[in-house]
Amino acid sequence: MTNSVFTDSLKELGVILDCDTLQKYEIYKDMLVEWNEKFNITTITEEDEIYIKHFCDSLSLINTKLFDDKKRVIDVGTGGGFPGLVLKIYNEELDMTLMDSLNKRIIFLNEVIKNLNLSDVKTIHKRAEELGIANEHREKYDIAVSRAVASLNTLSEYCLPFVKVGGYFIAMKGPDVKEEVEESKNAIDILGGELESIKEIKLPYLDITHTLIMIKKVKQTPNKYPRQQGKPKKNPL
Repeated sequence: MTNSVFTDSLKELGVILDCDTLQKYEIYKDMLVEWNEKFNITTITEEDEIYIKHFCDSLSLINTKLFDDKKRVIDVGTGGGFPGLVLKIYNEELDMTLMDSLNKRIIFLNEVIKNLNLSDVKTIHKRAEELGIANEHREKYDIAVSRAVASLNTLSEYCLPFVKVGGYFIAMKGPDVKEEVEESKNAIDILGGELESIKEIKLPYLDITHTLIMIKKVKQTPNKYPRQQGKPKKNPL
């Protein structure tokens, strides 16, 4: 896939990039392919799929209008940097934290950040259950975002403790979320959130629809959440 096809795809999403930013995404893509041969960063390795399923999918968040200025953002379970590092490249004013439980991914992300000469972006090798109770991170972020593979009630317990009252948790999900959202309403309420909207995004060039679940933080998260490691997944609220 050429950069022109990538930019055409982004135009469908309402995103326009300059040449310098496009070059940074190309470097990121090349590093992902190279590192993936040794470290298994992602199962998506074809160039066209990286551009669409990783980069365009991550940049679909721009349409929320929440990432256009300087905000403090945490990407929980960032993996290869999706969506957090992709968003940081788009808007370098973001104060971005990339958190993941696998150190090999953190090592990779640090190399990308170094190569792209990015500032105000931190990587943390921790689990959400640990970091969410730390004073320097708890309720300190304007936005928590996650594309991690977990149920919405579990993700809410991972992510909402990081968000300031008035901020947002955005969960990036597949096409069929109605039942999952319904099952998570109690957890969202307990954790201080309120479901604001559900937005469907169709990825260009592919017959794939993804969903952005927008949850606003309306009250503080009770101190007992998140629970100890493993409990949010084993026994969801």
